[in-house]
Amino acid sequence: MLRTTIWFIYFWCSLILLLPSMIKVRALHRAQKIEERDRKVDRIVKKWARSMVNLSGSKVIVTGKEHIPPRGGVVFISNHQGNFDIPILLGFIDKPKAFIAKRELKKLPLISSWMFYMNCVYLDRSSARAGLKAIQEGVAFLKQGYSQVIFPEGTRSRGDQLGEFKPGSFKLATKAEVPIVPVAIKGSYNIMEANGGLIKPAVVEVFISEPVSTAGLSKDEIDQLPEKVRNIIALQLK
Repeated sequence: MLRTTIWFIYFWCSLILLLPSMIKVRALHRAQKIEERDRKVDRIVKKWARSMVNLSGSKVIVTGKEHIPPRGGVVFISNHQGNFDIPILLGFIDKPKAFIAKRELKKLPLISSWMFYMNCVYLDRSSARAGLKAIQEGVAFLKQGYSQVIFPEGTRSRGDQLGEFKPGSFKLATKAEVPIVPVAIKGSYNIMEANGGLIKPAVVEVFISEPVSTAGLSKDEIDQLPEKVRNIIALQLK
């Protein structure tokens, strides 16, 4: 209980202490110094995310970093076991990235501001028109070279089971024709979800597989893509 209390206090206090950095990022954004803004945001977010995981007492082991394309935007497709998946992906995979996030996160103070400068895209599942707009926005970011993360299960599994992958989650990659990088996260639910919401140390393994090309795919190949990527992740989780 003490670790959990300390973690949540640090979570919000650290965001408040980052306000001066936020002001500098905002100034760079307004001055259209985008490359400098991006470097600063990536450095700050990565350090903050790592501190969140480290404070939980957990250890993250990443395998397959060499499979990440060094240049250009990619779509990281990952399973989703728990709340710590996001700081794990932000802090321990070196390529700058943003998330396809639930619309509700846009209401969170401080966090939503950082998400804006990371180029996160908010998905409104209640509206088909809004969903299409989110996909178009994400595709535009990918074509500009920004990478995105999406959890195709749609929600946390809160355990070691792997849910079905929603085909719509793959439209970002296929429409932008950028590589998909499958990511398997194993054991993150043991940090929080397995403990009734209390934070406890755990060992988390992250497996990064070789990129899957989406350029020039036929309709049948696009239809088979969700199952293909799911099988890659399922094999790593074994």
